[in-house]
Amino acid sequence: MSSFAKAISPAVREIRILCCQTGAPSAGTRQFITSHYPTLKQHNPDLPILIRQAKGTPARIFARFEQGQEKHVEVEGLSSSDVASRISQLLNLS
Repeated sequence: MSSFAKAISPAVREIRILCCQTGAPSAGTRQFITSHYPTLKQHNPDLPILIRQAKGTPARIFARFEQGQEKHVEVEGLSSSDVASRISQLLNLS
């Protein structure tokens, strides 16, 4: 959680969170959204953070960086704290 209590690098242009709105494998991602999104958005008000939920969608996090470079991590079946850890690694916050 503490890694999200600071501004993310300006090189990060967008974060997209994809998950299923009802599936058990996406439960940790939904919990992450509920508990961490407000802090993340508070400290990065100009950063687009898109949340896309669709039935059957595997939980994944995408980050778009400068010059259109994209990276993603799979977070299917992970707990909320594991999702936070994987996002920190993706954004190089750790």
